[in-house]
Amino acid sequence: MKTNNLNKIALLLFSLLAITSCVEDDEYNLPNITVNEVVFGDQDQIIDIDAVQGFFNQSGEPFTFEDNPNFDVYTSGYVISSDEGGNFFEELVIQDKASNPTAGIVVQIDVNPLFTLYEFGRKVYVKLDGLTVAEDNGVIQLGKAAGNGIDKIAGSQRAEHILLDPEVATIVPLDVEISDFSNDLENLFIRLNDMQFNRGDVLGDNPLTFAAEDTDEFDGERIVESCTNQATVILSTSTFSDFKGLTLPANRGSISAILTRDFFDDFYTIVVNSPEDINFDNPDRCDPDFLECTSTSGGGSAFYSENFEGFGGFTAEGWTNVNISGGNTEWIIGSFSGSSYAQISGFNSGDDEINVWLVTPTINMDGTTAEELSFDVQTNFDNGNILSVFVSQDFAGDPTTATWQALDATIPSGPSSGFGSFAPVGPVNLSCLDGDIHIGFFYEGSDPNATTRYHVDNIEITGN
Repeated sequence: MKTNNLNKIALLLFSLLAITSCVEDDEYNLPNITVNEVVFGDQDQIIDIDAVQGFFNQSGEPFTFEDNPNFDVYTSGYVISSDEGGNFFEELVIQDKASNPTAGIVVQIDVNPLFTLYEFGRKVYVKLDGLTVAEDNGVIQLGKAAGNGIDKIAGSQRAEHILLDPEVATIVPLDVEISDFSNDLENLFIRLNDMQFNRGDVLGDNPLTFAAEDTDEFDGERIVESCTNQATVILSTSTFSDFKGLTLPANRGSISAILTRDFFDDFYTIVVNSPEDINFDNPDRCDPDFLECTSTSGGGSAFYSENFEGFGGFTAEGWTNVNISGGNTEWIIGSFSGSSYAQISGFNSGDDEINVWLVTPTINMDGTTAEELSFDVQTNFDNGNILSVFVSQDFAGDPTTATWQALDATIPSGPSSGFGSFAPVGPVNLSCLDGDIHIGFFYEGSDPNATTRYHVDNIEITGN
């Protein structure tokens, strides 16, 4: 059973006060200690992490390991989290093996910092007696029983429950694809290859930081996209991390991180220990080949516009609205505060594949020059940049048979758990096109991992 979200938020706000005071001075010296082999009793038991998870998974309810006077029960694993960079706080994430892991778990403990004793790769034993395994924020964790969830292990009980082993292993990231994400991979140190940040976040005059934007409250959430299959995932970075103000890297490469869930358990996210986990060393980005019109554009008046006010419906107005995947998700006309717009979201559609085109009526370019396209977009509940804009000169009603050219229209990012604000997109230079054209808005998602909600309004093409 999951902790009530309102209680979570209250606890989070309360803990922020503690975090602020605890992370101001993070210059720690690693202690010089000698670690000896752990001595177990003859009847003590060591169980795998997946067995620990099983005690929760069998019933879906928190399970407490009772104290037994005759023996103790332990699990073991390798530390894959580090709070040295401030991106983790009062928790250890451990996995069962240094390479090819199969199970991982979070251990909540009221100690900061932890990396000075439990460094990355350190093997540890966790004494389970008196601890509770439960699900919180969508991932399985260990701590002390607290109502229907868990609380942190007291700092005074750290040494009793978390035992050091002399082994410090080299952790080998598990190579996976975004499409592989599942509960089985949660709390594992994974690697995603051939990735890049979305061009809207890193190119241009004002590239984003990891987590220092005005809109970043508890975490900065940035879209990372695959150059292999265009799948996306969100990188979450704490606004208390040491590297929150660093600019996102614009190149392409691999990223090693821990797979987890967002605060509200709506989607998967990845979390790095430090920027060194991001190896974007290839400057050759995989952005689409955009239409390049080199003639001067702008300065004209609108000869095509659509603001969806008094709109008679897509079919009646000559638009094409089709889901080429065969699902039920389509564009609709939405409205708020008296303003109408084109709207789409794959949320709760149940469709693994969502590919939906919204194509304008015919627009003739013969009577104008220096044409430009612009429109407004509101991005909401953002869990991936899945809207693209194209132009076709041979569209005849079926978007799957038309020739489409991508337009350099940067779709803005939005908040992951709420509504954004309308932002202008463009102008996009269309001056090299003539004859009849169609503008296509293509939504490419998947429920539940890529369901961003978009509102599109004030579409306009100007010319002289």
